[in-house]
Amino acid sequence: MADPATYRPAAGSVPDSPGVYRFRDETGRVIYVGKAKSLRSRLGSYFQDISALHPRTQTMVRTAAAVDWTVVATEVEALQLEYSWIKEYDPRFNVRYRDDKSYPWLAVTLDEEFPRAQVMRGAKRKGVKYFGPYAHAWAIRDTLDTLLRVFPMRTCSAGVFKRAGQVGRPCLLGYIGKCSAPCVSRVSQQEHRDIAEDFVDFMSGQTQKFVKRLEREMKSAADAQEYERAARLRDDIGALTRAMEKQAVVLGDGTDADVVAFAQDELEAAVQVFYVRGGRVRGQRGWVVDKVEEIGTAGLVEQFLTQAYLDSGSADSEVPREVLVPELPADADVVTELLELVRHAKVSLRVPVRGDKRALLETVERNAKEAFTRHKLKRSSDLTSRSRALQELQESLGLPQAPLRIECYDVSNLQGSDIVASMVVFEDGLARKSEYRRFAIKGMAGDGGDATQNDTASIHEVISRRFRRYLEERIDLAEIELDDSDEDGEAGHSVGTPIDPDTGKPRKFAYPPQLVVVDGGAPQVAAAKAAMSELGIDDVSLCGLAKRLEEVWLADSPDPVILPRTSEALYLLQRVRDEAHRFAITYHRQRRSVGMTASALDGVPGLGATRRKALLRRFGSVKRLRAASVEQIAEVPGIGRRTAEAVHAALAASGPAAPAVDPMTGEVLEASDTVGVSVAGSREPS
Repeated sequence: MADPATYRPAAGSVPDSPGVYRFRDETGRVIYVGKAKSLRSRLGSYFQDISALHPRTQTMVRTAAAVDWTVVATEVEALQLEYSWIKEYDPRFNVRYRDDKSYPWLAVTLDEEFPRAQVMRGAKRKGVKYFGPYAHAWAIRDTLDTLLRVFPMRTCSAGVFKRAGQVGRPCLLGYIGKCSAPCVSRVSQQEHRDIAEDFVDFMSGQTQKFVKRLEREMKSAADAQEYERAARLRDDIGALTRAMEKQAVVLGDGTDADVVAFAQDELEAAVQVFYVRGGRVRGQRGWVVDKVEEIGTAGLVEQFLTQAYLDSGSADSEVPREVLVPELPADADVVTELLELVRHAKVSLRVPVRGDKRALLETVERNAKEAFTRHKLKRSSDLTSRSRALQELQESLGLPQAPLRIECYDVSNLQGSDIVASMVVFEDGLARKSEYRRFAIKGMAGDGGDATQNDTASIHEVISRRFRRYLEERIDLAEIELDDSDEDGEAGHSVGTPIDPDTGKPRKFAYPPQLVVVDGGAPQVAAAKAAMSELGIDDVSLCGLAKRLEEVWLADSPDPVILPRTSEALYLLQRVRDEAHRFAITYHRQRRSVGMTASALDGVPGLGATRRKALLRRFGSVKRLRAASVEQIAEVPGIGRRTAEAVHAALAASGPAAPAVDPMTGEVLEASDTVGVSVAGSREPS
């Protein structure tokens, strides 16, 4: 841990103006981003008596080794830059309003020729109308099932829709009246779009006009003695009524608002949001975050508003007309101005004090408190276990510090062929999947041979490639620092960062681990040690975990370390090892599937890699491609009639291949299982 006094800015060097600052660790990695009205005052608060700081702030300033800043003209610019840097650098000490769940939305794809209603997760897409978020996907399907009898719009996938059109028969929903079957032209494109737009209007809160319209049609049908039609319309009115009852009216006048509330203690905070559209609660979402600084409700409100609504790629980033909060942030006018820039319209940010809106805020606060209580009961043991595991690893393996970043490597092959390796990363005892990497081993001939030799040689190659890239990127960072230095050769405010200036993304291997774990025993550890020694890496600890007896092998010890079966440290090593094994096996199966799939198309005249991928992307597998006609093959973009005939003849001559069996699991491997993933490519270091 560094002493904050060693990197404290010189007196008078920090400007007394608004700006954004970054704390970095000894590798140059950004670990915290903040903004301030006065940089001088804000940064000065970090270098006071360290015992007076918030516990996590103490950890942050001790982990940091440097601080730099950027001056901006206004506080709105500071908010925008702070959010951009948090998103870019993903600092470990910043509050991030995110969780491990991807909440489902009811989406209507108005950008398609025949709009589709479906469950959708992830990033927001242009031309798609979203309703929610919902807590569960089944809630969306239940709502759809109720409303499809009134708004019989398409819900099927593109493949099902296309096949129905080809065979001239609709799916089951078309037969039971829950789809207007545009796939077989029962309705025109415009008629189906009108149905979809009516569905969107109903979900947007315009409910009464549809109920009144159906009532008028039911009365007309009864007057005309069309009693069966009147009965169907009566049932439709009942379906709409049931759907409206599930979404209780909480605010009048068609109010569009987000209601935000918090529950917190000194170290953590829970936030709950109710999304109210058209006066009805359309969705609910919650997060639990760590507090790095001593921050109150007003500060949490500011951080939430800037992060929740500035992410244009998020499906829940739409700014409503009104945002109701328990307490206004200190810079309420600045935050409101920023939200209005995002919405391109007026935004009301206020604290309700009476009436229905105050009652709804209190309801959201109760939900936040209940969620926080559940989180405490669930997470307290996890936090304690992770801390104990890291401490036990440090003590049992004699490490100089707790291994906050652990990298584990595993090799996968089948009788020496298609050798691949994986690298998984755990930070603070949790998997960091964005840092995972996979390797295709280049140094092996692939002709079988001794499995142990293949395994150790592969470990040597992978470790060499990983740390060679680390050394290359460290040289690049040093050159950036030299370029940013002043005339006296002392670094200024800008220092070399692990961010690639060309892509704006973190460099793949810029951060060294405190502990490297290899899957295996003494031979694998020796191979990894040799690779690190050849590159001069002597400040990274190394161990291996052997599967048979779960022994931990160290590089400089002839005997293994035996950890107790109840040890949290052993449990953490097992989780890391198992995750590396899973990741390696997945990649190995993908590569084998591509090899089996592509072999049937090898040697076809005029069929290169690009056209082969196009065929596999269209048909999904060689089995389906073999069953296709010449005309169907020729429909693929880039495939002419002559090439289609050559492909058809080659597949007919080769015949169906015998299924491949995975010797480790006994499962039958089908090319169609993973071809979609394989065609998309993979991340491999050079």
